[in-house]
Amino acid sequence: MARVDFYILAQPDERARQLLACKLAEKAWRLDHSVYIHAKDRADAERLDDLLWTFRDGSFVPHGVAGRNDGTESSPIMIGYDDAGIGERDLLINMCDEIPSFVEGFPRVAELVTSDESCRNLSRKRYAHYRDQGHELNTHRL
Repeated sequence: MARVDFYILAQPDERARQLLACKLAEKAWRLDHSVYIHAKDRADAERLDDLLWTFRDGSFVPHGVAGRNDGTESSPIMIGYDDAGIGERDLLINMCDEIPSFVEGFPRVAELVTSDESCRNLSRKRYAHYRDQGHELNTHRL
């Protein structure tokens, strides 16, 4: 069973959620962990790609976008929006409203939740699913 951490943000906007994804990915990479960030769609994956270059002055977070075939496929951090290019990774950062079908392959999962009511309601459903599957659950209010 995976350890699933729910990070509850005080902000309602998606940008705050994306910034947190970048910070978590950077922290995991610095701890020598590999990461897969699961975006909602290609446009969100591209935004996360851009943000990983600029979210913090002086940061360098080696990453790639799954499916580009640009030589970044072995990067410690991959961003994708379907089940291609995942590989074996230590951490899944889920940016989607539903639990991806491939979640069982990860020892750790991060669910990022804004204060937007719709986002919170959807996260409650994911929480209940993880709980019912027997995963270890943790909540962090930021």
